[in-house]
Amino acid sequence: MANLADEYGTDVEIYIKALTTTIHADTPTGAPAGLHDLLEQLGLERHAYPTSEPLYIWHTVPDHLGAEEQKRLANRAIPALLLAGYTVNCDPEVFDEALYQQAGHRLRARTARPAQQQPAPARSPSRSAPARRTP
Repeated sequence: MANLADEYGTDVEIYIKALTTTIHADTPTGAPAGLHDLLEQLGLERHAYPTSEPLYIWHTVPDHLGAEEQKRLANRAIPALLLAGYTVNCDPEVFDEALYQQAGHRLRARTARPAQQQPAPARSPSRSAPARRTP
């Protein structure tokens, strides 16, 4: 089994496995558990070989999804992986610029919202405001 992440020196290699329609996400040998967990949180399924002592771990887009939804899921994962600090390479056969941009905008909006919801710290006025008089 070839591990493209090891071969190319990236954290994640997204591609369509030869002679199949399955979208794979290879991670390097010894990748941190956090990377595998993030890929699962993003909707990819984890696989390991051999099963008794994982030497090779990879992820796939779920087979039960249609071809377009599989491609959408793979492209939506890229901005989150990049934001987490991972290097990602996606095969042009899978990559869709519009889906990637859309996912990036959604991710930025989601990460910006919590900051906007927090109340602004109260500032002490530099001068006290004059007392209001009512007629």
